[in-house]
Amino acid sequence: MKVSQKAYLHVFTFIVLALGLLRLTTDIDQPKSPQDIALADSISAENDNLAIEDEVSPKDNDIEDAPEVEMVSSANDAGTSLPPDTRIPHKIFSVPNYDKAFPDSQSVQIQAAMKYGVKPVKDDKDAENRKNELVYVGSSPWFHVDRLSSSSPYLVPRAAVLLQDIGRAFFDSLDAKGVPLHKIITTSVLRTKKSVEKLRTRNGNATENSCHLYGTTVDICYNRYKTVQDPKGPKRREVTNDTLKWILCEVLRDMREQGRCYVKYEKKQGCFHLTTR
Repeated sequence: MKVSQKAYLHVFTFIVLALGLLRLTTDIDQPKSPQDIALADSISAENDNLAIEDEVSPKDNDIEDAPEVEMVSSANDAGTSLPPDTRIPHKIFSVPNYDKAFPDSQSVQIQAAMKYGVKPVKDDKDAENRKNELVYVGSSPWFHVDRLSSSSPYLVPRAAVLLQDIGRAFFDSLDAKGVPLHKIITTSVLRTKKSVEKLRTRNGNATENSCHLYGTTVDICYNRYKTVQDPKGPKRREVTNDTLKWILCEVLRDMREQGRCYVKYEKKQGCFHLTTR
């Protein structure tokens, strides 16, 4: 049978297309080799890790913009504290006016003295017999008792606690304000009737019925202070009496506002005259 050239080309073209389609189908369905599968999995895992790091890792400016307050809070929560030299000293404000801040006269203080104190002490011997009512205040780490010529170092317990609290508060305030430690100086404590009579001859402010007779009253001078000095350490820097006076005023004002005492600013005697409440 004779086949025409046109029919032959049609058959040949059909066979070539059929073989090509068969080859294409075989390549798609043929499973990959183990090496190809491992390589593909490795590439996929690396891409996944890079995607996770991009989502989790913070940007550089995120660390720089983190508030410092949070870092300080974390340090405090961990039980650590900032170095002392990083503290910012508190300001010294004192009081606007001494007379207005401490106006409590003798008539006001004597009522508290008679209420909380002992019966007036006659002389030193009588004071020694009152030791069941009075406590000795001649030495303390918080305050200094001056050499007494017209009084004895005794107070009722509540007045002794007040004096100690004033001394401690003064220490705390000095430390908070970055001022070297100084002790307040007590110049007058318990007075006997005999010592009051003698004192009135040279001190016009001394009254016959003095609050000091009851063991409730002390005088704290504002123009002298005792420097707390380490014998083996460097010498403390000098501080003016005015600076210390301003800080002491803040402490006494707070004590007075808390209802702990009455306070009178004595100009001639250079002291704060205060009675426990």
